Amino acid sequence: MITSIGYAATQARAPLLPFNFERRDPGEYDVVLEALFCGVCHSDLHAVNNDWGSTRYPLVPGHEIVGKVVEVGSAVTRFKIGDHAGIGCLVDSCRECAPCHEGDEHFCECGATGTYGGFERGTRIPTYGGYSNNYVVAERFALTIPQSLDLAAAAPLLCAGITTYSPLRHWRVGPGQRVGIVGLGGLGHMGLKIAKALGAVVVLFSTSESKREDGLRLGADEVVISSDPAQMKAQGNRFDFILDTVSAEHDINAYLRLLKRDSTMCLVGLPEKPTPFNARSVVLGRKSLAGSFIGGLRETQEMLDFCAEHGIVSDIEMIDIQQINEAYARLEKADVKYRFVIDLASLKS
Repeated sequence: MITSIGYAATQARAPLLPFNFERRDPGEYDVVLEALFCGVCHSDLHAVNNDWGSTRYPLVPGHEIVGKVVEVGSAVTRFKIGDHAGIGCLVDSCRECAPCHEGDEHFCECGATGTYGGFERGTRIPTYGGYSNNYVVAERFALTIPQSLDLAAAAPLLCAGITTYSPLRHWRVGPGQRVGIVGLGGLGHMGLKIAKALGAVVVLFSTSESKREDGLRLGADEVVISSDPAQMKAQGNRFDFILDTVSAEHDINAYLRLLKRDSTMCLVGLPEKPTPFNARSVVLGRKSLAGSFIGGLRETQEMLDFCAEHGIVSDIEMIDIQQINEAYARLEKADVKYRFVIDLASLKS
C-alpha cells in the first residue's frame, strides 16, 4: 500500500483536518501521480456537508487534480515518469456497457466510480480525493495535460471546464449563434470563455450589476441584468442556445422565453429544491429544456486540447491546504473569482 496524507471531514459540516490513509499499490495498467494542484468545486462543499444525503466519512474531497507521474505500471503506454497528468470526476466504470464503449463513462449503466466518496470497483476500499499528496489511477482514466497550459489554472478544467464544454459541443454551438450563459461563477466563467472561443455571440445573464465589468473582460459581448424586466424582455426570442449554470433557486421559465423556435436551454447547475417549470415555456415555440453532466474521458481530453489551442484556463485564487476551511466559508458566500485551487506543496509545510 502507498502511504498518503490529505485533509478530510469526519462528519457533516465538520472542519477538514489532516488525515493519514493508504492507497492501493499500482497494477500493470495504473499510474501513480504526485498531486500538485487540486481545484475546489462547490460539489466538494456539498459532499462535506452531506447536502445530498449520501456522504461516507471520512471524506477526502477533490476531483480537479493535476499532478506529475511518478510511477507507471508495466502495461502503461500513454504516460511516462515525469509527465503531467490530470484526474477529473471519475476514476472507473464498468467499461462494458454501451455508454462506456461510446466514450460516455460518466453515464455508465452500472454507475461510474467517483474520484472521492465511493469505493474502488469490486472492493470496499474507499476512494479518497485530491486534497492529498498522491493518487493511483488506471491509465484509461488519466488525462494528458497539454504543455502550454498553466498547471494550477488548468485543474478546474477537469470539472468546471468539461461540465460547460460538453453541452456546448453536444448542441453544436458555433459561429453566428447567439448563446446565453446564466450565472458568472466557477461554471459560468468557463462556459463564457468556451462559448466565445467556439465563435458564438455570447450574452452573460447575471443578477448583479457588479458582474458586468468581469463578464465583458472574460469575453461576453453583452451583459444582461436578469433582475431587470425591461432588459430581459428586450432579449425575447433571440437565442439559439442557453447554458444555465446556476445552482441557486431561480426562474428558468424567464430564460426559456428568450429562446428562438426549436432552440435549447441546458441546465448544468443543481438547485437543492425542485425547479418550477411551466410547460407553456417550451410548448410555445417547440423549445427544449435539457440537462448535461460532466463528460466522458475522450471528450474531456478533447476539451483540454481545445483549451490549450485557445489559451483558455480558469481564473483562480491559489490557497494553501491549511486555508481550506476559510475557503469553504467564502465559497458559501460566492466570494471567489472564480475557482479556488489548492497548492498541494503546502501539505509538506
